[in-house]
Amino acid sequence: MGNNPATPNAPTYERANQRNALAAGFLGWTLDAFDFFVLTFVLVPVARDFGVSVVQIAATITASLAMRPVGAFIFGLLADRYGRRWPLMLDIVFYSVVEVLSGLAPNYKVFFVLRLLYGIGMGGEWGVGASLAMESVSPKWRGLLSGLLQEGYAFGNLLAAVVYSLVFPHWGWRAMFFVGGLPALLSLFIFAKVKETEAWHESRTEWRAYVAAIRRNWKLFLYMVLLMTTMNSISHGTQDLYPTLLQVQRHFSHSTTAMITMISMVGAIAGGLLFGLYSDRRGRRRAMVTAVIFALLLIPAWVLSSTVLLIVPAAFLMQFMVQGAWGVIPVHLNELSPGELRGFFPGFAYQLGVLFAASITLIEAVMARHMTYAQSLGMLAGLVLLIGIPVIALGPEAKGVAFGKAESGRQ
Repeated sequence: MGNNPATPNAPTYERANQRNALAAGFLGWTLDAFDFFVLTFVLVPVARDFGVSVVQIAATITASLAMRPVGAFIFGLLADRYGRRWPLMLDIVFYSVVEVLSGLAPNYKVFFVLRLLYGIGMGGEWGVGASLAMESVSPKWRGLLSGLLQEGYAFGNLLAAVVYSLVFPHWGWRAMFFVGGLPALLSLFIFAKVKETEAWHESRTEWRAYVAAIRRNWKLFLYMVLLMTTMNSISHGTQDLYPTLLQVQRHFSHSTTAMITMISMVGAIAGGLLFGLYSDRRGRRRAMVTAVIFALLLIPAWVLSSTVLLIVPAAFLMQFMVQGAWGVIPVHLNELSPGELRGFFPGFAYQLGVLFAASITLIEAVMARHMTYAQSLGMLAGLVLLIGIPVIALGPEAKGVAFGKAESGRQ
């Protein structure tokens, strides 16, 4: 007799759940990143409409980044206590509503407050979504799928570039924020089809033991914060003001800027996948260090090229390497984290790293007042990439560690 449709084959159901969990994490991070990067394309027109400087609008980006640890703290604790799914759904609805309200802001003060609130929502998504996805997929493919999950960030940037090229010329910057509030609702259907992870059920503990586990692993947590401070400095230092460099210093049109950004994000997605796969074969640290070294070597071509023909491959390769290193981060942090803390540790460490790296965009903007954008971005990118090599290479690694009951003895 064939299988009853009402009781599907267990392995088939499990594979479907793995796909849905990965899709949930990917879509949540994609839409979160889209909402963030919308602003990076329209710094100049937003500043003009509010009657403030570009530096003041850049400060709202810093404000969003600075508030991300608050979201990671709140939603991370909820995820360890009540499961991954419902906190993730609540978080996505929250940041979607704030994004729409940002498009309705009547003045700079209101806009600034809304970007602070948006930072809370953005900070809550990554850790919960990453733990849901990494606990659901096969250990054999964690690196590759980690790259796919993390490059939801690059795909969100690419989507922002597409919307910028299609929406901004006709309806202005406010319409871009309205679009940013809509796609997140689509991910709710995916979350409704994802079951809670077995690893969470098996690792869940009472409150006193949970607090004791945090105290027992404080040195590991501090290292993770240092790692994420470095990685966020690398990412935001090479992405946030690059469209402004293209517009202000290279005098490219909005369509050319969007095209270059989209191509660079294709490179980012490819790099995240390939270095994630490489990490499955040769280790997490080796993959990340390799990508960072190549990114360092690409800086001259990345900031000094002045024609589209040269800028396009340089931007593609730079983000291939930067996001190649980043593609390993979801699996690396989740493998390092104790099971009972996996909803809280990766996301909170990630977002504290964001907080400590939050000023890099503002510093670049201020430095660009006294030198060129190319010099500002090139100097700071070179510095943080150099720092990143020993931070990654000298840290711990737990490639392939089991999740759930099998990890209960790990300290």
